[in-house]
Amino acid sequence: MRLNGSRYEGSLSSSSTTEADDMIETENESIRERVSDLEKKVLEQGDEIVCLRSTLADVLRRLNQLEGSRPVTTPLKNGSLRAVGNHTASNHVSSVVPQKELRYRPVADGNGKEPIRRVPSYQTPSSLPQRRVVHYQSTGSLHSDSPSSSSVSPVPTSPSPSPTRPTAKTPPAHSHAPGSLSLSKRWSSTGDFNSVNSPSHNSRLATKSLFNLYMKPNTTQNHTPQLKHGTRDAAYNEEEGALRMYLRGRPVVLYAPSPLVDNYDITKVATPPHSKLKLDWVYGYRGRDCRSNLYLLPTGEMVYFVAAIVVLYNVEEQSQRHYLGHTDDVKCLAIHPNKLLVASGQAAGHDSREGRPHIRVWNSVSLSTVCVLGIGEFERSIACLSFSKADGGALLCAVDEAHDHSISVWDWQKGDKGYKVTETKCSVDTVVAAEFHPLDRNCIVTCGKAHISFWALDAGGTLYKRMGIFENRDKPKYVTCLAFTQTGDVLSGDSNGNIIVWGRGTNTISRLVRNVHEGSIFSICVLKEGSIVSAGGKDGRLIQFDSNFQPTGYEAQIAEHLGGVRTVSEGRGTQLLIGSTRNCILIGSLDVGFSPAVLGHTDELWALSPHPSLSQFLTAGFDKIVQLWDSMSRSVVWSKDIAEQAQSAAFSPDGSVIVIGGVTGRWLVMDSETREIYSVHTDGMEPIQVVRFSPDSRYLALGSRDNNIYIYQVGEDMRKYSRVGRCTGHSSFITHLDWSADSQYLRSNSGDYELLFWNAGLCRQVPQSASMRDVEWFSQNCVLSFSTIGIWPENADGTDVNACERSHDSRLLATADDFGKVKLYSYPVTQPRSLSHSYGGHSSHVTNVTFLFDDSRIISIGGKDTSVLQWRIT
Repeated sequence: MRLNGSRYEGSLSSSSTTEADDMIETENESIRERVSDLEKKVLEQGDEIVCLRSTLADVLRRLNQLEGSRPVTTPLKNGSLRAVGNHTASNHVSSVVPQKELRYRPVADGNGKEPIRRVPSYQTPSSLPQRRVVHYQSTGSLHSDSPSSSSVSPVPTSPSPSPTRPTAKTPPAHSHAPGSLSLSKRWSSTGDFNSVNSPSHNSRLATKSLFNLYMKPNTTQNHTPQLKHGTRDAAYNEEEGALRMYLRGRPVVLYAPSPLVDNYDITKVATPPHSKLKLDWVYGYRGRDCRSNLYLLPTGEMVYFVAAIVVLYNVEEQSQRHYLGHTDDVKCLAIHPNKLLVASGQAAGHDSREGRPHIRVWNSVSLSTVCVLGIGEFERSIACLSFSKADGGALLCAVDEAHDHSISVWDWQKGDKGYKVTETKCSVDTVVAAEFHPLDRNCIVTCGKAHISFWALDAGGTLYKRMGIFENRDKPKYVTCLAFTQTGDVLSGDSNGNIIVWGRGTNTISRLVRNVHEGSIFSICVLKEGSIVSAGGKDGRLIQFDSNFQPTGYEAQIAEHLGGVRTVSEGRGTQLLIGSTRNCILIGSLDVGFSPAVLGHTDELWALSPHPSLSQFLTAGFDKIVQLWDSMSRSVVWSKDIAEQAQSAAFSPDGSVIVIGGVTGRWLVMDSETREIYSVHTDGMEPIQVVRFSPDSRYLALGSRDNNIYIYQVGEDMRKYSRVGRCTGHSSFITHLDWSADSQYLRSNSGDYELLFWNAGLCRQVPQSASMRDVEWFSQNCVLSFSTIGIWPENADGTDVNACERSHDSRLLATADDFGKVKLYSYPVTQPRSLSHSYGGHSSHVTNVTFLFDDSRIISIGGKDTSVLQWRIT
């Protein structure tokens, strides 16, 4: 049984402590979005500052060179991999054919002043002591093993065996470099399809400097910052067998395995795999901040939503169907009076065209879309939907979560895109519910912060509003839910725990039932036989009244760890369906009790690990809940509250132990069956980003956000852990780790796009990256490697791909990206142009993805959408 966990950021489910917090979170959603936009801008400016710092360091180095050597030019050396720049033509080494020595010609300015003499920024022997750059520290991805290569920055000092690197002698200034005429043949590039023999290659911007990251071709005077991204400008050096790509303008050099060196063709396009994915199961439910989103269909299926998926779940048959027409968060549902059609509304998404907020009306039997309404008409997201009932469902009412919370009425059957009958401002305050009156034509009731409104739609298509009149002492802070009695009276529940009866056709109170619940009433359900069930969001109680609001004596209490009651709807017979504020769905009755049918997480998910020998997998996140799932029974095996926000997790190779990394530097060792916590350790004060056991079970590697990798020796019983050492050298936080098949080496990626290699037993870096090109790796979690080149889009900025995983038979590779997509590639993905199968369903960034032990299924987890999706490989 799942224990209490932390709350989802911005969720209304915080009403489990106070209803005021619940409403304030909704009211502040627009503020959080603005803050998020500002954070993105700050990150972008941070990248620019880092590049400017690197440029300054490069300028200082060149000044020192000028002081210590005469101003002579140096020809390009074949195989150099350190050119960093953003000049499209001059940066393609494949296009540089130095038939003459390269000189930097003086360019006179318009004022006739003496021009500045420029010299190449190559290092000469002993010209400058090597220094460490704060963020753009040199890595195996920035320097070559060739002694003739120059480097933008030095090899990481820890644990570098020598302070300097040998350099080849500089040829005379007026002679040809040996082999320079064949340079264009030694390089191939994804940019070779463009014109490459431009005279501008000998321009002053050909200087190898990070300064060129922000320079455009010298044919223009526009110096607008323009970073190189992704594989668009990737180039392959045949002599060294290395491919160079760019992430945020920074070059990343990846060495090809020896069998591929001679025959590698960077221009080839890799085909997608024959295997495909089919959505098999969806775990979770969105009850934390959405109302009226759980109904029973005549097919016996519950319909609800999570992420961008509307789920139709038959509990008795243990089967699910999925409507996948949406591209981002589904926020509301409405059932047509014929019980066959469903309307669902979504929020604004990632894509500027397909991600626009809109309404979809679809058939619940065939899952085919009937019509799409409002593309380009709504601003933010659809908060409420309701079909008209008195006229058989001819109209559809929608409320947009824009600043004015506009209300619109649609003739959804008119034309391919429907017809908007009218639209008007609803309220500057939050609107939480909108319902057509079941008996009175063209009557709509809305409610929200400190108001309830009664709308009338006249024959001309104009909406008229009357505000509900409260007694001052009874006016609630929020009117939280609506329902209608069989006689046509309107029922409203509020944040004071009261139920108010509004007489049919009036805007005045006819009856007030006080203090029904402690805290807000989140749902009122009028049953077919006339009784009324009210549900509390804070106290978790359900209370039944007869039609005269006299208690029938039937009550129920929802377990505290399942949260408060978000919504109640009528099921089969005497059954009720309950959606909770902790993203759970329960089924039962007031006389028998309720049991959970759907369990989910309530906050951002990052930790995911498959069991090494069973069809099970583990998830954990910021809600402090760890859950073990069984993919065959599609249920939760166990849940545990670890009182620590989880960032990462891993099973031991034998499956007996689980290690969970937290966000404060603490990590736990837990028994996978008894859930007993054997020990708690701490490394640093930052999140443990990634956890990996070595294949032979002897070592445990933990990658931290403090830029370090901590290595532990594992005892025979998997319970005792002794630290071997710490791997230092990354200049940013660790993101991914892989062990070699023989458990001797590690490779790691970091937040600034480094790929480093380590001797695990000694905790020392392997500085010669090329020497690791033929190592067999036990896993493929590193997103930056030669085997994963093709997962990066041509315009990738380094944050696009969050995770990747190779199948156990090494035939497939799955990725999780920032655009809510799970992609499937043929492995290895060594071509910059690699085709894939792409699948939607997540509405947030997909944080992790993994194959089950038998490669029969893939599991993906979402960030803010808190969903867990199970895909079957076909």
